Amino acid sequence: MNILFSILSIVYISAIFILAGSPIVRTLAPFNPYSLLHIPLYGILTFLLIFSIVPTTLRTKDSMTQRRNHPINRFLIVGVIALGVGIADEIHQAYVPGRDASITDVLLDFVGIALVLFFAFRLLKTKTNAFTH
Repeated sequence: MNILFSILSIVYISAIFILAGSPIVRTLAPFNPYSLLHIPLYGILTFLLIFSIVPTTLRTKDSMTQRRNHPINRFLIVGVIALGVGIADEIHQAYVPGRDASITDVLLDFVGIALVLFFAFRLLKTKTNAFTH
């Protein structure tokens, strides 16, 4: 686990919640048709979480440890955490004056999460295949 990216992830998540009720959101509203900025917002979060949780090397001793630490499991954990943050943020927004919760926003969050997970997994798979051949 990379401590720098873990700290950046926590700061980023905190900023998502803190800025939910700030005037910055109202300023960005004209540049955010259909809430499409949720896609890169949660894509960046997923990127930070990947570097926090997913190992860049695949060294393991036994098959049980190998299965438990398999990158697919780590990617699933990253996806669940990022989606959980997205859902929690929408619940939080329901209580912020001038904001509302939206299932569409959660779906857009999921799109950003899924895109980054897909490309990161493909990159890791390509990287590990290059070393095994």
